[in-house]
Amino acid sequence: MRSISDTIERLGKLRSAHGSSPLFDDRLTDLGPFGSNRGALEAKIHIPKGLMPRAPLVVVLHGCTQTASAYDNGSGWSRLADDYGFAVLFPQQTRSNNANMCFNWFEPGDIRGDQGEAFSICQMIETVTARYDIDRSRVFITGLSAGGAMANVMLATHPELFAGGAIIAGLPYATATTVPEAFDRMRGHGLPGTDGLQALLRSASRHDGPWPAISVWQGTKDHTVVPANAVAIIEQWRGVHEVEHQPATEGIDRHQKIVWRGKDGREALELYQLGGMGHGTPIDASSGYGTAGPYMLDAGISSTQHIARSWGLIASFEKRVNLDSGKSYEQPASTFQSPYPSGKGGIQQTIEKALRAAGLMK
Repeated sequence: MRSISDTIERLGKLRSAHGSSPLFDDRLTDLGPFGSNRGALEAKIHIPKGLMPRAPLVVVLHGCTQTASAYDNGSGWSRLADDYGFAVLFPQQTRSNNANMCFNWFEPGDIRGDQGEAFSICQMIETVTARYDIDRSRVFITGLSAGGAMANVMLATHPELFAGGAIIAGLPYATATTVPEAFDRMRGHGLPGTDGLQALLRSASRHDGPWPAISVWQGTKDHTVVPANAVAIIEQWRGVHEVEHQPATEGIDRHQKIVWRGKDGREALELYQLGGMGHGTPIDASSGYGTAGPYMLDAGISSTQHIARSWGLIASFEKRVNLDSGKSYEQPASTFQSPYPSGKGGIQQTIEKALRAAGLMK
């Protein structure tokens, strides 16, 4: 078992690669003032030229040791925004808040809707939404690692703000309140059971629906934030979405996607399991969106493109394979809708095995 000091050292080794003089074209600009900023964060934006009124907004949260610009260069979000006409907001951590540039997803003063970093991000969103005439019904959020955990914080505390969220190698909401607890949860130790996870989510706001659709991305060989956390995030959101217990499974770009549909037939929850991938954001360098680097992993699948498609930001057709039936489908991408029947057999065993490993099921 790694010590806390060892993990911090490992996370900090690549910090110099994302210093004040990046070796790439910085496509982001400062947002400027955005309110009281109780969480003392910074804000970067990318607004495509000729942005149309009522455009969507994507909020992107970087991981530890990264900056907003470095994460944008690796993930390709601003280039996708240029091609498809949506705005992108990049909250950025400061070293005075966290020496490793991690969003403080475990600090009680930063994960409440009207406090700290969460409140600052809300203020950024309100500023961008008003200034650029954003469609308030099409605001989305995503993030990696600590940024993924903070994206989950925002989805839990302000679900009314978001149509959807994508959590990459992140953690469930409010399961840690100290640094030692945070590292334990990253390793999969001490995660609450399903009832506890869902109670934490319901206590985060007074919201009673509709709820944002949730997409979870996880490398199967991630030893920094272990896969048990991805399962716990799904369990945390499964209650409010009232999804079918039996999911459907499909193969996408040599990886696996598991889908839970709500009563209306829409895809409410989805889990991407990236076979053999470690800790980072999956990209496809050949797509033209994103560049491989530290924690930006060329896994042959562009999470940026797939996430944007699931949110209806990109209109395209994809060939998919239902792993339960073996049949292939050509489906127009739309916002969290699925034509696939519920899965059977093997996938249920896979989910139950993961739940048991996480201590969420006996």
